[in-house]
Amino acid sequence: MTQALSLYARAEPGFEARVDHALAVLRHAAAAHPGTVVFTTSLGAEDMVITDLIARHRLPIALATLETGKLHPETLDLLHRTEAHYGLAIERWRPQAEAVVQFVARHGELAMRQSVALRKACCQMRKLEPLTRAMQGRTAWVTGLRREQSGARAQVAFTEPDDQGRTKISPLADWRQADVWRYIGQRAVPYNALHDRFYPSIGCEPCTRAVALGEDMRAGRWWWEHEDAKECGLHVSAAPA
Repeated sequence: MTQALSLYARAEPGFEARVDHALAVLRHAAAAHPGTVVFTTSLGAEDMVITDLIARHRLPIALATLETGKLHPETLDLLHRTEAHYGLAIERWRPQAEAVVQFVARHGELAMRQSVALRKACCQMRKLEPLTRAMQGRTAWVTGLRREQSGARAQVAFTEPDDQGRTKISPLADWRQADVWRYIGQRAVPYNALHDRFYPSIGCEPCTRAVALGEDMRAGRWWWEHEDAKECGLHVSAAPA
């Protein structure tokens, strides 16, 4: 058994019911948005579970990822392994090359660590702008968000509108970390090798570190910032009416 599986995989009551519910949410999304729903995978553990559900049950949901130009080599390796394992093509959406060149020339390769404003500008350029292009013509998108991941995500709904009026679907909203890893272990789902090196949450290489025993699972993301700032802007819900 690998390090991540031995650390995180546990049998929790209601696991099979949560798997069945997640599959039902995905099936409903595919039926409600025929040809216009996309799963935007970050290739994290949760997203590999969703990829497996989509592939295993042949759901008509497109797969896409944001290839930011700052991903770990292990993440890029997983991208290729995932396509080979499932026989599925994953769309790659990259930042505009000239915008990256100008940003780095002006602020440096580690601009994201200089201020929250620059970090968010980097996320805007490398993630949000490509996501905008990826979402053109699409009415719904699937994410791997879970309520347990952080305080900012504690109210994640299975289905909710995003800030553009599209439907945002989070089929694993009520899953625990133990569920994610139990599923991965049971189904032999491929996952990022960094998870075996104490990286429970993986983003861009400069913005991700391993966590220590007892730290929050997202403590390794933007660790130099206050907890309230630790979102890149991808997961913004519509304001209540």
